Amino acid sequence: MTPPLQHDPVAQARQNWADHGWEESADAMAAVTSLFRAQQILMARIDAVLRPLDLTFARFEMLTLLGFSRTGAMPLAKASSRLQVHPTSVTNTVERLGQAGLVERRPHPTDGRANLIAITPQGRDVALQAARELNRQVFTDLGLPEGVLADLNRILGAFRYAAGDFSEPSPLAGGPAGRRLSDGGPAGSPFSGGPVSGAAGEGAEEGTRTPAGPADVASPAPEEAASTPARPKKRRLPRA
Repeated sequence: MTPPLQHDPVAQARQNWADHGWEESADAMAAVTSLFRAQQILMARIDAVLRPLDLTFARFEMLTLLGFSRTGAMPLAKASSRLQVHPTSVTNTVERLGQAGLVERRPHPTDGRANLIAITPQGRDVALQAARELNRQVFTDLGLPEGVLADLNRILGAFRYAAGDFSEPSPLAGGPAGRRLSDGGPAGSPFSGGPVSGAAGEGAEEGTRTPAGPADVASPAPEEAASTPARPKKRRLPRA
């Protein structure tokens, strides 16, 4: 484990940003940089839990999406929409999970041209084991002060709503409670049938998340690319 730095590099970057005449955007730059760093920290913890199970976070998302659906199966296009990743990336994820015996393809009952992706009993067992370990080692203690998570979810939920990530007000952002997303609602989290914000990691087959907005189209990601939200190129921060 890398020893902690003595000073906060994001705070220093914010000061340098302001010193270069960009005071009006310095707080936003620091917030964006902190979010990216927080994602790296969390994904390192998550990867450490999932790696012994031969899972990436995106494979876990797929298993959980299927496992929480009513029938345990759905078309590839629907899974792609729920997870907000390109269909090519979903195909690669399904192939990896299929090779491990965790999902299988089944004929669509009403569309002879399509197949369903279905979770297998082994896939359910692995997904449950992974969820329990993530709860125990990651989700139950993020290292934040008590009472902060509700505010954090409200802030991030409001940001995602304003960005067009979903169309109905979210209870996370202070909106009314919605229906089960895995049963037909808009995208949300993989535990309810949609994506989790920011999932980077070892898994590149899992692709790049689709940016919000009706005209946006995500490009297919190469094999073993990171499953992270699409992001603009970062400028090198003027750090000391």
